[in-house]
Amino acid sequence: MQDNRFDVVVVGGGMVGAALACSLALQRFRVAVVDRAEPAPFDASSDPDVRISAIGSASVGLLKQLDVWPRVEAMRCAPYRKLETWEWQTAHVSFDAASLGLPELGFMVENSVLQRALWERMVQLDIALRSPATLADLRQENGGWRLDLGDGEALHTRLVVGADGANSQVRQMAGIGIDGWSYAQSCLLVSVTCEHPAGDATWQQFTPHGPRAFLPLYDNRASLVWYDAPARIRQLQAMGLPQLEKEIAATFPARLGRFKAHAAGGFPLVRRHAQRYVLPGLALIGDAAHTINPLAGQGVNLGYRDVDALVEVLVEARGNAQDWASESVLRRYQSQRRRDNLLMQSGMDLFYFAFSNRLPPLKFARNLGLMAAERSGVLKRKVLRYALGL
Repeated sequence: MQDNRFDVVVVGGGMVGAALACSLALQRFRVAVVDRAEPAPFDASSDPDVRISAIGSASVGLLKQLDVWPRVEAMRCAPYRKLETWEWQTAHVSFDAASLGLPELGFMVENSVLQRALWERMVQLDIALRSPATLADLRQENGGWRLDLGDGEALHTRLVVGADGANSQVRQMAGIGIDGWSYAQSCLLVSVTCEHPAGDATWQQFTPHGPRAFLPLYDNRASLVWYDAPARIRQLQAMGLPQLEKEIAATFPARLGRFKAHAAGGFPLVRRHAQRYVLPGLALIGDAAHTINPLAGQGVNLGYRDVDALVEVLVEARGNAQDWASESVLRRYQSQRRRDNLLMQSGMDLFYFAFSNRLPPLKFARNLGLMAAERSGVLKRKVLRYALGL
């Protein structure tokens, strides 16, 4: 008979949920993961995933601790060492790894690669995987929680963690509300092959309609990011790739050069923040707790900061013989992370609203701000270190 009692059940085995499961398993918690589908095996001959994450130095450090990073490197990833942003050519801000004494600022990693590497590590750690599986019901019982799955199986746990994304079932079933809004922009991701090697610099140009960004991958492959009004993004999504190439060539900076588009996918930009992260025996992490404007690529990195904080709180409480799944203990995690996530959300919103406004005085002011930032030295390095989680 299958034992269905666990210390922790993580709902959602994506990039953040799987990292939490591995972290807890290494700390000798008995862990189960519920996920809709196992990630497909890696195929080196496949085109890169349209969905790309910029994994910062601190996040790479976590993945190394979990012994996941060597698997990522054995598949595909690309270091980026420079980051440039501008609106006017004379108001150009650049960051580089050398200024912080780092070999790189981070890595561009396909979401599918990271998910597969984490999944293989969960299998190796003998984490109880329920996949394909769906969550049918969630209710409190005997100081813990019971999760009923779509196939009729019931799991019992002291702590349930919602890591099931922006439309989290765990959050909804637990009755936790959200604050948020939709931005007046959507985002299009385009996988391309460039005429020249993609290099190690990622860049972003601000335009009156939204930013245009370049994310280098391996060899000549790269990902383009186009922010614009939702109607414009829908129009671009409906185009064939040859027509889309013409539109990109007409609107992206000339430094992009010649390229060929292979695939594209769009999504709306929505800010969400859970009104609370915890209940007795329940916690939210990653996109289930907060989504952020992707301008600075901080989404998954904030999720990994959640992982670090939650694991530290649970391990410390257990070491002190405290009820580690109690609300009073979990609130320590909430107090650490909710404030930091709100600060990052608000910072990205300030950036978004400042650069979405076409008023000439504000345009002049923000470009002056970029020029000042480029010359700020110590302040610029502090901002970069914070963004990298250092």
